[in-house]
Amino acid sequence: MAYTLDDKYLADRGTVILSGVQALVRLPIDQHKADRAAGLETATLISGYRGSPLGGFDFLLQANRRILAEHEVRFLPGVNEDLGATAVFGGQLANLMPRPKYDGVLGMWYGKGPGVDRSGDVFKHANLTGVGRNGGVLAIAGDDPASKSSTVPSASEVALYDAQMPVLFPADAQEVIDLGSAGFALSRYSGLWVGFKITTNVADEFSTAEVDSERRRWVLPEFGFRGKPWQPVQSHNLFAPYNLQTEQEVWEGRLEAARRFGAANRLNRVTVNPSDGWLGIVAAGKTYLDVREALGRLGLADGDLIRYGVRLFRVGMLYPLERASLREFARGLEEVCVVEEKRSFLELMVKDALYGMAGAPRVVGKRDQHDALLVPGHGELDADTILPLLTARLAQRLPAEVTTERLARLGPAAQAAIAPIGPAGQRLSYFCSGCPHNRSTVVPEGSIAAAGIGCHGMAVMMDRIGAGFTHMGGEGAQWVGASFFTETPHIFQNLGDGTLFHSGSLAIRQAVAAGVNLTYKILYNGAVAMTGGQQIDGCLSIPNLTRELLAEGVKRTLVLTDELSRYDGVHLAPGAEVWSRDRLDEAQRQLRDTPGVTALIYDQHCAADLRRLRKRGKAPIRPMRVIINERICEAAAIAGSNRTA
Repeated sequence: MAYTLDDKYLADRGTVILSGVQALVRLPIDQHKADRAAGLETATLISGYRGSPLGGFDFLLQANRRILAEHEVRFLPGVNEDLGATAVFGGQLANLMPRPKYDGVLGMWYGKGPGVDRSGDVFKHANLTGVGRNGGVLAIAGDDPASKSSTVPSASEVALYDAQMPVLFPADAQEVIDLGSAGFALSRYSGLWVGFKITTNVADEFSTAEVDSERRRWVLPEFGFRGKPWQPVQSHNLFAPYNLQTEQEVWEGRLEAARRFGAANRLNRVTVNPSDGWLGIVAAGKTYLDVREALGRLGLADGDLIRYGVRLFRVGMLYPLERASLREFARGLEEVCVVEEKRSFLELMVKDALYGMAGAPRVVGKRDQHDALLVPGHGELDADTILPLLTARLAQRLPAEVTTERLARLGPAAQAAIAPIGPAGQRLSYFCSGCPHNRSTVVPEGSIAAAGIGCHGMAVMMDRIGAGFTHMGGEGAQWVGASFFTETPHIFQNLGDGTLFHSGSLAIRQAVAAGVNLTYKILYNGAVAMTGGQQIDGCLSIPNLTRELLAEGVKRTLVLTDELSRYDGVHLAPGAEVWSRDRLDEAQRQLRDTPGVTALIYDQHCAADLRRLRKRGKAPIRPMRVIINERICEAAAIAGSNRTA
């Protein structure tokens, strides 16, 4: 039988190889097939904003437009995360409007951890309103626990919980497919948006997955609510007292439906179950696999765990945590150890579920029974990190040759995993060859600049930044607050074009309204380079941008470019000027001395994206090239070091 690359999305039965992000692309296709088999004509709207670990999701959606269109899936990139979420929210309202085209509309929102935080308001509005008839929404939260490409390490389950969404946590591509299908069914059954936590390793890894329509059969338990069989009610009337009635339905109906769904479909389950267990280990998602890997390194397979009385509990649905299966798991145990990344979340749910239970076991997690630190709440957990802490718990009852002696034989690598992380020997990030930020982020002597989200933020590590760092869209607003309490008269604020059109324009409006002295250095590079070089949604051309800045009240705007000829005959806003980038220092000094808010637009395309475009024949090849003789370059470097010595 012939195999095609599309089989990872289209195969109805068998084994496929795909990444976690590719499994996300498959979800609406599988759901459309399932709905059609059930006699429903449904469609799906996907919207959100890119960012690690979901930075390639939009690329995959665009690359598979034909397949998605055949399954009524529409992809609409969001200008920012909360506007994308609002669009998905709107898709759930289509059935309340006259002449709907489909029996139901499903939704998928995606965004990284900071995007989850940004979208909390719309999440709460949308979740309270409820999903459409035959609809359902997955809110895919991309978490970067090691902060590999984020300013803030993220764990989004708390924010999703705050919006009262059920939270699913897949461990690999197989569970992305299985729990994703469960998530749509759960959302439709409960009337709630469903949070879907994806960590970096799950998004990026490739693995095999079994696909079969039989895996998508979900039990929908019946129960009564307000004297009637359970049926969620969608209401867009969010004024009191109607919203308070809906709030009651969320707490007593929808979340109860979610609990019952989780129990009926065994989303959380015991995976190793000795009858005389004394220690229970609870973990969710990717962390559960890390726990199994750590136990495997100690030579403890399922048979060994049963012999030594160690139970394992695998959590697929973090919230609401279904209590009956957890209490059955904990019965007779002396201790339950909860292993999870970042703050205590699952641990608190476990403690709440076991509180008041007769003979309840001791629960340890972030701290042990002596209040000493146990499971790290910082960084990323992996098998190396988990190994020594599990060994310490097992050593309470297991012989030393099974625990501490085996750990010692694993060598220094296992011990090094728990050593503190320091900067020594680390190679810091730096700009790509030819990157315009390498030049544009330099400021005149005596001036300071502030950083923001984007590749240009790496200037923080180059002693070019002295006025702080902000979240995405807040660039410059921190100076509004600081300016009243310092003798510093002015700062430069770096602002990438992607961030500007995402949300940064409001920060400019705030700075103008406050009347501070501030120069926005708008780094216009033509691509969202940090997440793969996507086009900027909602982008304005530079001539239109100069007019917008003038309308906002910016006092003076200078455009700097390495190709002055491109501006021949181009009409900018009145007062805006085009200068060569060689006059960067002069331009910054003049803008610094101009009272009020000024702007410098540094126009130079992202070097990495430009190289990609040239390879694809979409950008002209420069007629002049610089050739470096490595032997001469090396000799010059040696000579320079000798002179320094």
